[in-house]
Amino acid sequence: MDFIEGLGRSSRISFNKLGRATHFLIQTISGVMSVLMRPRLLTKQLYSVGVMSFLIITISGLFVGMVLGLQGYYTLSDFGAEETLGVMVAASLVRELGPVVSALLFAGRAGSALTAEIGLMKATEQLSGMEMMAIDPIKRIITPRFLAGLISMPLLAGIFSAVGIVGGQIVGSGLLGVDEGAYWSQMQASIDFYDDIINGVIKSIVFGFVASWIALFEGYDAIPTSEGVSRATTRTVVNSAFTILGLDFILTALMFGDH
Repeated sequence: MDFIEGLGRSSRISFNKLGRATHFLIQTISGVMSVLMRPRLLTKQLYSVGVMSFLIITISGLFVGMVLGLQGYYTLSDFGAEETLGVMVAASLVRELGPVVSALLFAGRAGSALTAEIGLMKATEQLSGMEMMAIDPIKRIITPRFLAGLISMPLLAGIFSAVGIVGGQIVGSGLLGVDEGAYWSQMQASIDFYDDIINGVIKSIVFGFVASWIALFEGYDAIPTSEGVSRATTRTVVNSAFTILGLDFILTALMFGDH
């Protein structure tokens, strides 16, 4: 009975939190038009969320592409198909690794920063002060950050994939002797714009939406203490990682299940 009681209590708490998160998301989306009327709010957050994540995305993309090129070459060489290395690297990055790894890095860097920032604003009663001055903190603080994450994530995923493809070419052509012309021509002939690139962009948009939503809600819903903010930051990274990986499986099954 204690187990059943604990299960019911945890389920009630989870559904309660899901309801608060959904209401928070509706409020956030309702403030989009007011933010678009004040673009300076958005551009400032685009710099904080997107530009400040550029370095880790670029370096990670380069090394992931280089590892893919190295591992792919040794696998393909067993079948005498080294010339298709570009296809393997590009397909892996554009379809899967680009959106997924970028989203995980985004959640770890930008998502945790957003949660800590909003949580500290709540702990120091800045959000309550804005409400007392008849300023909606959702529209003024939350929505610009949400839009910035939604816009930045596809761009960062595209940069990750592009740099990764160059990294694979550096290893394949520069170190392992794969013909550079074959690397690029095979890749361009095999990668489809709609089936591969557009599906990867759709994934990155969904991941950016979810990661931004989780990060901002956890900060807004955090207990206004230093310990509460630290726990909320941890929950952001963990929940974002689980959600991104789960959604990746669902989206991949829907996009490529009939192939």
